[in-house]
Amino acid sequence: MPSLAPTAPIELRHFIAGRWVEGTLSPLISDNPARPDDIVATGQQAGPAEVSLAMVAASAAARPWSRRSMHERGAVLLRTADLLAEQADRLGLELAREEGKTLSEATAEVLRAAQIFRYYGQAGDRSAGEVFSSPRRGERILVTRKPLGVIGIVTPFNFPIAIPAWKIAPALVYGNTVVWKPASTVPLLAVRLAEALEEAGLPEGVLNLLLGRGSLGTALVEHRGLSGLTFTGSTRVGRELAAAAASRGVPIQAEMGGKNASVVLADADLELAADQVLLGAFRSSGQKCTATSRLIVDERVADDFLGRLQDRLGQWIVGDPTVRGVQMGPLVSEPAAETVRRGIRAALADGATVLHEGQAPIDGAGSRCFIAPTILELSGARNAAAQNPAWCKELFGPVLTVRRASGSEDAFQLANDSAFGLAAAVFTQDVTRVLDALDEIDVGVLHVNSESAGADPHVPFGGAKNSGYGPMEQGGAAQDFYTHTMTVYLRGGTPA
Repeated sequence: MPSLAPTAPIELRHFIAGRWVEGTLSPLISDNPARPDDIVATGQQAGPAEVSLAMVAASAAARPWSRRSMHERGAVLLRTADLLAEQADRLGLELAREEGKTLSEATAEVLRAAQIFRYYGQAGDRSAGEVFSSPRRGERILVTRKPLGVIGIVTPFNFPIAIPAWKIAPALVYGNTVVWKPASTVPLLAVRLAEALEEAGLPEGVLNLLLGRGSLGTALVEHRGLSGLTFTGSTRVGRELAAAAASRGVPIQAEMGGKNASVVLADADLELAADQVLLGAFRSSGQKCTATSRLIVDERVADDFLGRLQDRLGQWIVGDPTVRGVQMGPLVSEPAAETVRRGIRAALADGATVLHEGQAPIDGAGSRCFIAPTILELSGARNAAAQNPAWCKELFGPVLTVRRASGSEDAFQLANDSAFGLAAAVFTQDVTRVLDALDEIDVGVLHVNSESAGADPHVPFGGAKNSGYGPMEQGGAAQDFYTHTMTVYLRGGTPA
């Protein structure tokens, strides 16, 4: 099926106090990374004036919103879920054009966002606190929760509707209001999500959307009306925001970088492992914080396994992501692709060898955003391999770096050989090795016999070491960030 013809650019506006308004700063242009002449959307960026207006609107809406019952708030989220599901095909196509992931992945992401809103929309049916016994007769001790207030939300480009959903949905259902700054490379999907919330009946000021560059995030964290900040993005930016938030005593939740390992042990089902490693490393062009970027294979099965992986990758179709059947699209932008190219060159200069380099479009302006799926191998001195950029730095592209291990103990040590600790995968059919992995590998999310990427809305998500800061996201863990506890000593008067 051929790609659909470009349409006229869609107008981008900001959503403040229940109204769609134009920005006041320089132009904001969202183009199609597969075909940069295809302009997806255009508008003007927001600036400090819009930040102030959005914070005032969110502050004014905070008390009325928090006074609604959780079931009332949840009903808005459930209507939002229905609207997203109904529009999944259209929004999926817009997402594929704007961000570059394949049409099937993009549509699935919209449906995942709907699932997240549906999960949190039902929060009113779950436990709302605890009751403890009191040492004093006639008294009960209740532990209940209250919203923080105005939450600043800063989201990345790689999941332009799913990651915002898993931050916005719990923030809203637990009674907070929101000022949201998405990545400037994917503004259209942010507009679409805000439109769905508006259509679902969200009161004015409860969610405010600001489109613009990274400096808006700094303006948010520095605003005196901010009650909390949740961020997903690079470790560098996350630390800067965390430092700024800490200086003001503002709680922050940050999900940052990853350099995730998949470990293939000698007894693994190699066919299963090859399928899963392929998906974990190269789906979404490797632009996932949970993507497999390091591969550790027991030397006894390394040649066999790598041969299977290369056979699969040799048939991997790279091209326009809006064409059905394409398995990998471009990176989100030319600068992002060039960063990956520099990383590959640096890795080769430091001793890495190319084990496999796939095919990618080479003609036309859009080809500058494509990176061929690449497997590098490191061998030789351990200290040198550990310092290779392909091993220790997050390239955020379709690059997989391989090292061979002398057994499970060695493999788990190599898996831990990273400043990051977001996700990992272990492939084995031995339950003893699985239990060893649980004890030895230090990550926030561990997959056994499945790809390293992936998260479900009803369980905690987040990383260890340099991959995370503050409370986990999703599931019941979300309330640990978006609310604070209030201990209530409840006692009646003298009976009449």
